[in-house]
Amino acid sequence: MTSEQGIDSNFRYVVMAARRARQLQNGSQPIIDSRSNKACRVAQEEIAAGKVTAAPPRAELLEEAVVEPHDPHDADA
Repeated sequence: MTSEQGIDSNFRYVVMAARRARQLQNGSQPIIDSRSNKACRVAQEEIAAGKVTAAPPRAELLEEAVVEPHDPHDADA
């Protein structure tokens, strides 16, 4: 189910479903009509329908600053 939905891992799917279920439990309205009243199941159905997607990763969080190691024996530092 993950590859055709554009989800790259089962972990990401579980996190998406859990976050959406929490939103539903806190009062958000479902995006689709579901026969279930359970937030977890509604969240899974919304993901399967393509109505809920993962946010793209923020580039600034992924970039690591390159820091030169400090050499205590270097007289210039």
